[in-house]
Amino acid sequence: MAGSTRIIRYVLFAFFGIMIIYFISSSSNIPKAPLERWKGAKDKNTPAVENPPTGGLGSPVPPSAEKEILAPQPGIAATAPAEALLSLNNSSLGTTKMNATFVTLARNSDLWDIADSIRNVEDRFNRNYHYDWVFLNDKEFDDDFIKVTTALVSGTTHYGTIPKEQWSFPDFIDQDKAKKVREDMAQRKIIYGDSVSYRHMCRFESGFFFRQPLMQNYEWYWRVEPSIKLYCDISFDPFRVMAENKKKYSFVLSLYEYAETIPTIWDSAKKFMEKFPEHIPEGNSLKWLSDDDGKTYNHCHFWSNFEVGNLEWLRSKAYLDFFETLDKDGGFFYERWGDAPVHSIAAGLLLKKEEIHFFDDIAYWHVPFTHCPTSEQKRLENRCHCNPKDNFDWKGYSCTSRWFEMNGMEKPAGYQDQQD
Repeated sequence: MAGSTRIIRYVLFAFFGIMIIYFISSSSNIPKAPLERWKGAKDKNTPAVENPPTGGLGSPVPPSAEKEILAPQPGIAATAPAEALLSLNNSSLGTTKMNATFVTLARNSDLWDIADSIRNVEDRFNRNYHYDWVFLNDKEFDDDFIKVTTALVSGTTHYGTIPKEQWSFPDFIDQDKAKKVREDMAQRKIIYGDSVSYRHMCRFESGFFFRQPLMQNYEWYWRVEPSIKLYCDISFDPFRVMAENKKKYSFVLSLYEYAETIPTIWDSAKKFMEKFPEHIPEGNSLKWLSDDDGKTYNHCHFWSNFEVGNLEWLRSKAYLDFFETLDKDGGFFYERWGDAPVHSIAAGLLLKKEEIHFFDDIAYWHVPFTHCPTSEQKRLENRCHCNPKDNFDWKGYSCTSRWFEMNGMEKPAGYQDQQD
């Protein structure tokens, strides 16, 4: 009897031992290998690892095979219709990364607002792709900003300080005249009308962000600002969509600009068109910008706080000639020109209309506007959590309806229910 009892005990001990080993080995609480302290580089002179390979003007290139910046892939033979692009790219998960980066202009005080944006982008998209992230600031980034953002980004992070000459009044600006303009706009309560830093930001985003040494390594960029939200999973690679379909600029929201901030911007645009007719292709989007064949500007613009675009286009002679023409006229300081109308007029005039893409599947919010896919099927398939009633696309102040009409695109079923 005693022998039988000992056998039973041995069997029970063995059983429980096996079970304990099983649960330990399958537990998600097993300690992971420690992370590198910082994956990112504080600036182009402080590499993330010792002796990294370099590219462009000497800024660090991600060292591992996983994070290696690869050459752009060749495009497909023919450009697909704009409304059919996304369905062609649902299989791009896990394919070779494009030569691309996220880019953010931020201050140290923006840390927790940009941290929220990064989590949105990582959770909805970049956790599957691990694209790099470039952070730019007119001041040097502090250690807290670098540590937190580096920990949040799944790709390699880079940090750059903007040269003073790109964040100050150029020598051709009459600062007394500019000051009087700011005082007048403050009295008229024009948003950011009295802000100097806002004007420097708009000028920098219009003409200089793509010239930064850190950006020279890349062909594509995705602009992300503090406190934005992405409402849907992004199961395709927007950079690859752009490249394979020969797109150069994209948007998710469009609207009319405040007329009081850009009273003479179209005069400068017409001056450019007269001086550089070789930069204006047939089949551009002039009809989206003007209701009278270019005589006046209707104030439609793409909201540039979201952009996925081609850096080679921004570095082209056509775009640089456009920016220089506008910059010399002084409207960034004598009025309050935003980078959104500058980018939009440039894209509308310099690109063929089929080179601009509307990313319907990227549900997006930046105060106070929301883009939420009109299609219920898209919202369910991509696990969207936006309220379709908040979709701005078909409201009276949106220019997206005009974009569909100019391109002969069929509006999605149910758009009437989201109008004003």
